[in-house]
Amino acid sequence: MELTQRQQALVTIAASEAKGDMKRLKAALNTGFEAGLTISEAKEALSQLYAYTGFPRSLNALGTLQQVIDDRQKQGLRTEPGREADPLPESYDALREGTRVQTQLTGGQPFNYQFAPQTDYYLKAHLFGDIFARNNLTFADREIVTVSAISALPGCEPQLKAHVSGARNMGVSDAALHEIPAVLTATVGETEAFRAQQAVAAVFGEENTAIKTVDFSIWPKGEPNTAYAQYFIGNSYLAPLNAENGGPVNVTFEPRCRNNWHIHHNQVQVLVCVAGRGWYQEWGKPAVEMTPGTVITIPAEAKHWHGAARDSWFQHLTYHTHITDGASNEWLEPVTDDVYNQLP
Repeated sequence: MELTQRQQALVTIAASEAKGDMKRLKAALNTGFEAGLTISEAKEALSQLYAYTGFPRSLNALGTLQQVIDDRQKQGLRTEPGREADPLPESYDALREGTRVQTQLTGGQPFNYQFAPQTDYYLKAHLFGDIFARNNLTFADREIVTVSAISALPGCEPQLKAHVSGARNMGVSDAALHEIPAVLTATVGETEAFRAQQAVAAVFGEENTAIKTVDFSIWPKGEPNTAYAQYFIGNSYLAPLNAENGGPVNVTFEPRCRNNWHIHHNQVQVLVCVAGRGWYQEWGKPAVEMTPGTVITIPAEAKHWHGAARDSWFQHLTYHTHITDGASNEWLEPVTDDVYNQLP
């Protein structure tokens, strides 16, 4: 990959900080230290992020960093301290230098936020003047950290695209930017990777299939549904929610995944869509679109199927009720592409 192992660790560290996921952050910090990341660089990255994710996230992450360093020392693991940033000269003008750095980031004119002049000053003088002037992280590394963190923040897509574009002006290669979504997929989550992928595609003018993701931190993805894989087209996942005591099971479908036609004998099945978009169809009837909040009550003996839309992950809770003697499931033929592809 174009991204070094150290930079890949920075991607995971930044996104984990932004999500407040301290367990994943600990693992990412250890991975980073083994890949050559220094304590100084880790502190700098997590300190910088307060400007993007807020002091609470940054301070929690710095506390976690302290724990990781202490644990590594107790285990006799080497952790390079690294060098601190060079002191700034007495004549240093943070506003002037920050304006220059911001201009480099935008690739043209500095961003002037006239609606809130004080915020404009903070951005130029403090973020790009004081923080970016610290040379124990390169501009390229700082933008890798920023892009990765904002990818973990819902509703910040305009800023994410701006920083993907700015990262190119700060020395991040096009290949490295294209690799960030893959690192996020492998180490953080598909929702975060999706945001990064969409932003990269938009900046580079690339065609991108807009596959909608879901936030698995709300409804768990669970484990691969291997026991019933033969009855599904595509990959599905199961997360029992206290099912042994009568609770529902959360079923996750990847895009285009659907189960075979099937029948529940002597029992009623209930589906509750909790995330994404999918379909339910009874034999001989039009398909019903399922979005969060859709509830489907499937009569006993009704031949049917359900699954994800072509452009979205899909999650539904399922449970059975009105169960009588002889209750069973009968699996039938697959839902063919000819049938499925008629759905939008």
